[in-house]
Amino acid sequence: MTNPSVTDLALELKQLIIETLDLEDISADDIDDSAPLFITGLGLDSIDALELGVALQKRYGVKLDAEAEETRKHFASIQNLCALVADRRTK
Repeated sequence: MTNPSVTDLALELKQLIIETLDLEDISADDIDDSAPLFITGLGLDSIDALELGVALQKRYGVKLDAEAEETRKHFASIQNLCALVADRRTK
């Protein structure tokens, strides 16, 4: 069974992505938690990543190094973003 707080966070993050990037033709249900966010999957690009990074910092206080390999891993999918935000919230 999925942890409800993780499910809620995934939905929050999907809505944040849709709102931040003005994805008009996409709903939260259209975004698979494990699908890639960049290139394939949702098809986001590096400009989207910068905007998303700013939104994550504003909403959750999560600061990321744009050049770090670790950041690319965090941005790989909704699941990875959930893990990052949940981890940073507990610290």
